[in-house]
Amino acid sequence: MVPVPVPMPVVPAAVLAKRRRTRQLTVGSVGVGSEFPVSVQSMTTTVTADVNATLQQIAELTAAGCDIVRVACPSQDDADALSAIARKSQIPVIADIHFQPKYVFAAIEAGCAAVRVNPGNIKRFDDKVREIARAARDHGTPIRIGVNAGSLDPRLLAKYGKATPEALAESALWEASLFAEHDFHDLKISVKHNDPVVMIRAYELLAEQCDYPLHLGVTEAGPAFQGTIKSAVAFGALLRQGIGDTIRVSLSAPPVEEVKVGHQILQSLNLRPRKLEIVSCPSCGRAQVDVYTLAEQVTAGLEGLEVPLRVAVMGCVVNGPGEAREADLGVASGNGKGQIFVKGQVVKTVPEHQIVETLIEEAMRIAEEMDQDTHRQDDPNPPGHESTQVNP
Repeated sequence: MVPVPVPMPVVPAAVLAKRRRTRQLTVGSVGVGSEFPVSVQSMTTTVTADVNATLQQIAELTAAGCDIVRVACPSQDDADALSAIARKSQIPVIADIHFQPKYVFAAIEAGCAAVRVNPGNIKRFDDKVREIARAARDHGTPIRIGVNAGSLDPRLLAKYGKATPEALAESALWEASLFAEHDFHDLKISVKHNDPVVMIRAYELLAEQCDYPLHLGVTEAGPAFQGTIKSAVAFGALLRQGIGDTIRVSLSAPPVEEVKVGHQILQSLNLRPRKLEIVSCPSCGRAQVDVYTLAEQVTAGLEGLEVPLRVAVMGCVVNGPGEAREADLGVASGNGKGQIFVKGQVVKTVPEHQIVETLIEEAMRIAEEMDQDTHRQDDPNPPGHESTQVNP
């Protein structure tokens, strides 16, 4: 008698905390604030004046899932290029402005989706707030007040002695209050520091004292490995409290890597729909197969798969069967063979040398079925359904 598969219950994804309630704003086509998903940002590394190179990198970031992109604007040539870049980019473009206030107005006029200003190093910034607020309001352009530990206002450095959490928060709130005096509130705030502990506390202080959306970032986080750890720790601590509306993982690595890490952080916290997830054991003396190689080969074979699929690659009989049953697809390995699980049911047992090939085949089959199910749900007139539309 063939056992009848028992459907696994659908359990809503656990969420660490309710999002902190914020004002809502729109950055181009992307909503920012507590009513919208946490968005992932990155920044181009090209010379902005090189329009083609910049648009090419933006296209790569878009393909990787970047929601919003920032471009540097340190020169007039860069400012002149903003209009074409903002017009042709498939995702909203934020102009990043330092030192020269005239580029703030140029970016607004160019149609950028938002402008990031660093009040600590823009000449006589406070004197320009009225004009910036007027121009931004007229064009519907949000402003990000981006405070950095490395370029803090000298007045606050003198007051606090260094870039403390209190100094960072006070700088941002002071600038926000100047915009508020001119009834401009389409603001997003960031207070970045290279020390995650200082950064976390600065954002906590901001969250206690304002309702503006907050952009999270650990500045100068470092090379890929170190920067990923710093960002994951800092973002996790804040998102655990519902703090954070956009994120940027700052890495000394290609920008696409920032986007990948950002998405993975959000997916790990159930703040983004999960896509492909490989669950694999760390291996130990009980393992009877090379788990490292199996996991790497399965990951490489499924690279680019977009469906929400959890694949478990397990190396022994202690936790293996249980983890494999919990996954959409999994293998519990041992004694030179592997039991292949699909939706909690053992579907076949294969020799060790066929495990990777079988997992990839099953994953592709499941992905195709999921894709077909999605298309059926989207089709208003599925097969067998007669349209009630009457021709005129």
